[in-house]
Amino acid sequence: MSEHNAINTILVANRGEIACRVIRTAQSLGYRTVAVYSEADANALHVHMADKAVCIGPAEVGQSYLNMPAILDAVKRSGADAVHPGYGFMSENADFANACSEAGVTFIGPPVKAIDMMGNKRQAKLAMLDAGVPCIPGYSGSDQSDEVMVREANEIGYPVMIKATAGGGGRGMRIAHSEAEMRELISSARSEAENAFGNGEIILEKAIVEPRHIEIQVFADQHGNCVYLGERDCSIQRRHQKVVEEAPSPFVTPELRKAMGEAAVRTAQACDYVGAGTVEFLVDHERNFYFLEMNTRLQVEHPVTELITGTDLVAWQIKVAAGEALPKAQDDIQLRGHAMEVRLYAEDPRQNFLPQTGDVLLWRQAEGDGLRCDHMLADGQVVSPHYDPMLAKMIAWGENRADATRRLKRMLEDSVLLGVENNRHFLAQVIDHNVFQQGGATTAFLADHFADDPSMQALTANADDWALACLILAEHNSQQHRQGAHWSSFKHHSGNFKLRHAEEVTEVTLRCNVHVQQLGGDIILQPPGQGATTVNNLQLLKLEHNRALYQRDGVQQSCWYTISNENLYLSTERGDLHFEDVSRLPALGADQAGSGQIKAVMDGAIVEVKASAGDEVKKGDVILIMEAMKMEHPLKADVDGVISNINVQAGDQVKSKQLLAEVQTNDE
Repeated sequence: MSEHNAINTILVANRGEIACRVIRTAQSLGYRTVAVYSEADANALHVHMADKAVCIGPAEVGQSYLNMPAILDAVKRSGADAVHPGYGFMSENADFANACSEAGVTFIGPPVKAIDMMGNKRQAKLAMLDAGVPCIPGYSGSDQSDEVMVREANEIGYPVMIKATAGGGGRGMRIAHSEAEMRELISSARSEAENAFGNGEIILEKAIVEPRHIEIQVFADQHGNCVYLGERDCSIQRRHQKVVEEAPSPFVTPELRKAMGEAAVRTAQACDYVGAGTVEFLVDHERNFYFLEMNTRLQVEHPVTELITGTDLVAWQIKVAAGEALPKAQDDIQLRGHAMEVRLYAEDPRQNFLPQTGDVLLWRQAEGDGLRCDHMLADGQVVSPHYDPMLAKMIAWGENRADATRRLKRMLEDSVLLGVENNRHFLAQVIDHNVFQQGGATTAFLADHFADDPSMQALTANADDWALACLILAEHNSQQHRQGAHWSSFKHHSGNFKLRHAEEVTEVTLRCNVHVQQLGGDIILQPPGQGATTVNNLQLLKLEHNRALYQRDGVQQSCWYTISNENLYLSTERGDLHFEDVSRLPALGADQAGSGQIKAVMDGAIVEVKASAGDEVKKGDVILIMEAMKMEHPLKADVDGVISNINVQAGDQVKSKQLLAEVQTNDE
């Protein structure tokens, strides 16, 4: 990287919320911006935000966002003279950084040497030991044979962490608690690492029990300056993916912060680092810290650091890449207040966090003092199965941790995302948990406190929910057919409705009192096989701009809703509910459990077929493995029997609910 690089136009080699975030800062600094997009992202928010946009291929990441020749061609065609890789995709690809340099384009990121060194966990650990940075006891040797791995694991002492040397995100990561488990898990860790990163090399580390996951933000320029900007606590994780991040950590003392910050600076200096980087540490109960890895890019959770330091790290990245010195020296960096971030995902926590696809029917972010939302969402946007399911980052700042927690909880409760299942309500429950609020969460927090939590069960509609849904649908239908625009249709409602929520169908009889400004009266619910229930404490006052104003037990309140093709999506205090108006449809039975039909859980690709036609199987046996949204999903038999047919093979792309295989039961 040269000391002075003229930058005029920045191409963002990424998608989603990070592309939007980079474009926003670049434009605020006066730079022109270029977006790249796959065919699936043609109408994405980042495409509309940029000054120019170039399609780089089909939806599959290998043919678009990981297609180096296509991205470099987009750089040339658009006239960009700099590339910002965001995170993920090309951000830690040394070959891509080198190709940009050879093309005379500024790569807004670290030097190739640093990416190479830190991209290999084995090499990185050896370098850190030389630099005097504390490391977890383990094995990082070049002999990768299974027998050596088992022998080294026995010497380290169980539990032992098996980790892929390349990549991240929990891919190729396993924990072995015994020699037998070690022998069993080595091959699957290698296979997953090879498939994910093209490199099956692994290392071993002593598994630290219930540690804190603390990371230090570092920044270096081309003039030898390097600083740290405090820490972030990323202890709350699921499947090695961060769920909540906050800064500063409630666990870190000023002395520990200084020691870890200085170690992080030594880490950066050991690889001649330039730009934004994050050094991750595990910290035990006694506040001993151990080097975990260095991410040679901007982190997902960088906004919490920005909020407590009053900085724009993307602006710093651009300035440093252009040859400028760091805007601040170490003594100038002061931490103020507290910030928290959660990741809004298209996933269903009540179905083991299964990634979801669908259309965004209604998106409204809560706004207010200390709130920030980095997102990629807009009404009508399609959430496809081709990419990571993260949709937004919801961030709150406060003068102290309690203020930040309270603001973030309200932000989660008041924001709305309807049409695609998401984890918003689950995140609010996490923030509201007393262990989290007391600052006691470790990496075991979710497993210890949410495995059997009621919030993880399927949300059922109560009587008032059914009644409110009926009132909203009745008034909406009337508004759709209304001729005059200035009269109330409330008094004209009565009749019978049939609504479905999940697998439950309930008949609803609406008998209205004659009110000019209210819709209510006796709402009689008749669930199948149960006695009738009457709701008479509920009145609908107004529907306007996707807000329902209603009165319940004399208390006026409101909620968000949207209606699409006879479907009502309702945002309640307890979570989101989906009702379907089946009044005009014949009685529909729920899909029967134990059907023998194995269907795709979402759009995705078949990665392995584990059985053949004619095989005898038991209920629970894995028949197929499909991949969608960067995760593998085992598809199991739901009955005992014999496989009558398998309709797919490895590599096939499949659609949600597509019939993949069938099992004939023994009694057929």
